[in-house]
Amino acid sequence: MARPLPTSPIPRHFGLDWLRIAAFAILIAYHVGMVFVPWGFHAKSPHGADWAVLPMLAVNAWRLSLLFVVSGYASRALLGRATGVGGFLGQRTMRLLVPLAFGVAVLVPPQSFVELVTQHGYRASFATFWLHDYFRFGKLAGIGLPALNHLWFVLYLWLYTVVLAALVGVASVTAAGPVHGALVRAGTMQHLFERVFAGPLVLLVPTAWLIGVHAWWFPMGYETHDPAHDLMAHLIYLPAFLFGFALAGAPRVLAACVRYRWPAGIAAILGYGVIVGIELSSDAAEPPRWLYPTYGAAHAIQQWGAIVALIGHAERRWNRDHRWRPLLTEAVFPFYLVHQTIIVVVGYWLIPAGLAGGAEFAILVAATVLGSLAFYLIGRKVEPLRPLIGLRRLSKHKVPAS
Repeated sequence: MARPLPTSPIPRHFGLDWLRIAAFAILIAYHVGMVFVPWGFHAKSPHGADWAVLPMLAVNAWRLSLLFVVSGYASRALLGRATGVGGFLGQRTMRLLVPLAFGVAVLVPPQSFVELVTQHGYRASFATFWLHDYFRFGKLAGIGLPALNHLWFVLYLWLYTVVLAALVGVASVTAAGPVHGALVRAGTMQHLFERVFAGPLVLLVPTAWLIGVHAWWFPMGYETHDPAHDLMAHLIYLPAFLFGFALAGAPRVLAACVRYRWPAGIAAILGYGVIVGIELSSDAAEPPRWLYPTYGAAHAIQQWGAIVALIGHAERRWNRDHRWRPLLTEAVFPFYLVHQTIIVVVGYWLIPAGLAGGAEFAILVAATVLGSLAFYLIGRKVEPLRPLIGLRRLSKHKVPAS
């Protein structure tokens, strides 16, 4: 019989809350950078520069995997507060799929419109596009409509939550007890996780897995963000999500991340150095095929090394509360929902202005932060809007904190 976890509450680690906030902030800055690099994006600045690829590559390998790790970590606390696996899944479905539907219907259309106008010669107005072309459930100039765009993350997060709920349900049955209270009866797998990853294997095993993905199975592969045809992404992000969930109940593994944070960081820097070296030595859009395995292995080492290092440093240095933490923790999801639309629309408006690249970048950052903040602050005060931006409904007598 599987042995249940102890029934004492999981101690709160504020460092991972701060890391989640920082991860979303990095993602916003990354998407602003997408306007300037020579990679595909919905709005492109005339001041694009090849050199901008180098700082983007410093975070490209690990930014999304980190989001899934911290989302899995947060899911454990949410599950602990739920009435059971079914209640947890119902709550997460409402908090993810309702904003996803709202985002696809209302927030994403301006992104697709700007891309069609600036890159495919679309001539109709936005009203015509939204009312007549966007909900075609087909392609227009090669763009699938309606579109997920950046909201693919929300869909994948919900899919992985379904997998998690199924696994926890099986574990709770095996443990001969219901899921209730602050801890989940995760049984043998949780104890095996802590036993395996409480030492240097926390760095070595996931890195080996990711080398297999990037250097062996999918060398120089690309994610499709189509859940039915995105095996590479699922092999990366689902384990990352489940790792984060298990980490929340494994203090010895968290301690191992702290212990190995410096070697992990050095490994990440070395991996990034190899990638930069290959990029600078190649004049082609992609490195020669014979370098694919080396590039993929370096990508994997950078990816997991950065994640372990960031978790370790966050736990070591940021494990303290602050009065702004609850507000920022609540704000990150609404910020995520709207930030890319603001970037694309403001970037589109800036194209005819003829500003210098630095001025464009500064305006985009300021507009994105201020616009996302307004979206969150207004949405949290208006009760019918709260579910649409991923916030809980207020109780009858509760007033939003200022």
